[in-house]
Amino acid sequence: MNKMIMTAVVGAGLALGAGAQAQNVGIATSNPGSLFHNIGTAVANAANAGGLNTTIQPATSPNQFIPFINDGGIEFGVANLQEVNYAITGEAWWAGKTNPELRVVAHLMPLVEAIFVRADSDIMSVADLKGKPMTDGYTAQNTILPQLSAFYATAGLTRDDVEKVSVASVVAGADAFVAGDTVGFIFAHGAGKVREADAAVGGLRALGVGDDSDAALAAAREHWPTAFFLELPVGAMPGVLEDTTYIAFPQVIFTHAAVPDEVVYQMTKAMYENAQVMADTFPPFRAFKPENMKGDPGTAQFHPGALKFFEEVGLK
Repeated sequence: MNKMIMTAVVGAGLALGAGAQAQNVGIATSNPGSLFHNIGTAVANAANAGGLNTTIQPATSPNQFIPFINDGGIEFGVANLQEVNYAITGEAWWAGKTNPELRVVAHLMPLVEAIFVRADSDIMSVADLKGKPMTDGYTAQNTILPQLSAFYATAGLTRDDVEKVSVASVVAGADAFVAGDTVGFIFAHGAGKVREADAAVGGLRALGVGDDSDAALAAAREHWPTAFFLELPVGAMPGVLEDTTYIAFPQVIFTHAAVPDEVVYQMTKAMYENAQVMADTFPPFRAFKPENMKGDPGTAQFHPGALKFFEEVGLK
């Protein structure tokens, strides 16, 4: 576990039991530059506006902080729903290691993903990546390989159809692309690192799915079960050079079962009431709809504190 998280969370844990300091909470995120760092920062700002004293604590990826949240080391985290569900059941890369204490607080806006290439390259589609050097490995971020496979599957490709260049994380993958080691990298739309890469290479093209048919979606879901297709209009994000369909999936803020109901209630209420604060902090939160916070949690359960708030405002 990242030492910075460990140190900060000890302080948060002590505060939680200290009476007057009971509203101090932490949110675990991925590294600066990643989508989940941006999201965690926005959620923290909303929580602070709602009366909680909230700090964010970054790690390389949810692979690191999900077990820590399950053990009660920090109060909240942000990740995609599929990853949380796999962590609960011990499926996929969790290799049987379950995290049964995880609870969902709320759905956020969908995560929309693309494979980015240089705008001045001759790569116009996912199929054009065949035989070319692409980021792969993602040794510190197990969610990315199945997401990458899902993208390739929409074009009838697999990871074996490209020249694999191993990187540790999506941030490292973007750096490898900027350095010229690969022709492309996978990342979420809206992340700061994408804007950084866009400026560094003089413009990006965000490749969409190879095919937006029902069959292509079924092929993608073989690798990432919560995937769905979402179209972004031209200019919506860096690299969207025309109306394009991308892979998207739900993302959530989650907690552990022992966090007091009142703390989770306050976090849920703060996000519901401060959507504009989150959008001002991170513009992709403009797609966040408070009325959709109680989405399908899949394998996971909602925390009772969140359910209490949803009942009060009539979310079903």
